[in-house]
Amino acid sequence: MYVWLWRKLPGPATVKALTAAVLVAAMVAVLWYVVFPLLEPLVALDEVTVSR
Repeated sequence: MYVWLWRKLPGPATVKALTAAVLVAAMVAVLWYVVFPLLEPLVALDEVTVSR
């Protein structure tokens, strides 16, 4: 998968690396600001099931 993506990115290696870094940063931002807030109500992080 990474080889396919690397071959599809335009330009020399430095441009490919910068483009890949921007794509990773965009993916992290979408997960952090869109996906995780949507999933937060579905995950019960406040409910502790382990007792002493």
